[in-house]
Amino acid sequence: MADKKAATLPRKPYERELLRLQTELVKLQEWVRAEGARLVVVFEGRDAAGKGGTIKRVAEHLNPRVARIVALPKPTERQRTQWYFQRYTEHLPAAGEIVLFDRSWYNRAGVEHVMGFCTKQEYQLFLRQCPIYERMLVEEGIVLRKYWFSVSDAVQEDRFRRRLDDPVRRWKLSPMDLESITHWEAYSRAKDEMLVHTDIAEAPWFIVESDDKRRARLNMIAHLLGSLPYHDVPPPVLELPKRPPSMGYERPPRDLQTYVPDHAASL
Repeated sequence: MADKKAATLPRKPYERELLRLQTELVKLQEWVRAEGARLVVVFEGRDAAGKGGTIKRVAEHLNPRVARIVALPKPTERQRTQWYFQRYTEHLPAAGEIVLFDRSWYNRAGVEHVMGFCTKQEYQLFLRQCPIYERMLVEEGIVLRKYWFSVSDAVQEDRFRRRLDDPVRRWKLSPMDLESITHWEAYSRAKDEMLVHTDIAEAPWFIVESDDKRRARLNMIAHLLGSLPYHDVPPPVLELPKRPPSMGYERPPRDLQTYVPDHAASL
């Protein structure tokens, strides 16, 4: 435990660098919008590997009309009869948009395969089709970045225990998450097999060491920024107009409207 604490990036330099990188992400956003680029970022990894926290920091200061997070629930009965990639394709970006996939089509290579939610034939078909699908995306002009967040078994278990005792994060845990502890090696083999088939030149995988969440967030964002040819787009010139003189408007009496009680006054 002492070694893990020693490796943790101190909060002050972390927050300082995070703000700098988030400022650059805003510049990236404006470049994507100005250039009509289409950016897809895939976040994958084991449960409690730090994907959600990183996505939150990436999107924190971005315009939700430009950058959106896609976290799909389990497929409906109708979707189960569709081509596997179909429901993900619906969420791909148009020109000037960024899509952050909080888990993605790689569910089939991970949880679906390990937990038996797909057949062996469906799994093998995915491994054959996935590289073709991603090459099609890249050929179409979509910029695709794929990040795998790697966490050790001890750190994952520690994070699970912390979530169990945290009332505001307890919702992050499901029975399926906890089962991942007992299927650790199966998930490891599935990840290795996935990388063999889908770590392609057109859309390579980038591994993010995430035992230290702060380092993982900074490293991932810095890598994403460094991998793209974005540049500063000058913002439009804006001037705050002068407020015109009053035309006699009078606000209605306060007792005619219902106000939220001042809960803060009780603190």
